[in-house]
Amino acid sequence: MPEISNIIVWLILGGISGWIASKFTGKDSKMGIGANIIVGILGAFIGGWLVGLIGWGPATGLNLWSFIVSILGAVVLIWLINLFKKA
Repeated sequence: MPEISNIIVWLILGGISGWIASKFTGKDSKMGIGANIIVGILGAFIGGWLVGLIGWGPATGLNLWSFIVSILGAVVLIWLINLFKKA
């Protein structure tokens, strides 16, 4: 079971990653803090999976590379959500 401090770090970094991704995609005004956190955390999983597919190495731990991967994944997630919303 994860420690409470790990969960707090996930929430904070997820929120920041989701917020940055929403700024990149122009969706910041439509997303609240809860959506930013969810998008950021899910984006970390998506980004990690994507960089693993192209062989850029794992994004593990609390470092700049993992943060960038999380933002990349969050941008992809927002793009996919918008793609399906338009359809």
